[in-house]
Amino acid sequence: MSRVCDICGKEAGRGNKLCQRGKAKYLGGNGRKTTGITKRRYYPNLQNIRIQTTEGAAQKKVCVNCIRSNRIQKAVVRAPFTIPGQK
Repeated sequence: MSRVCDICGKEAGRGNKLCQRGKAKYLGGNGRKTTGITKRRYYPNLQNIRIQTTEGAAQKKVCVNCIRSNRIQKAVVRAPFTIPGQK
């Protein structure tokens, strides 16, 4: 199951790519004419990142939408900087 977000399950979508000729009417043309339609797939923007899970840190494929909306917690690589001798 590649190209699928491990958090939200987002996967590839389907659509069409249009090839057109002509000039748009609002630009003074006769209108756009479609000369070809090709099937294509839209893939989610997946990133391999280390996230914090209940069992510990794990590397998962996560879409950027989940990363930006804070649905995941990134794994801490090391403890933040502390000054020695202070608590």
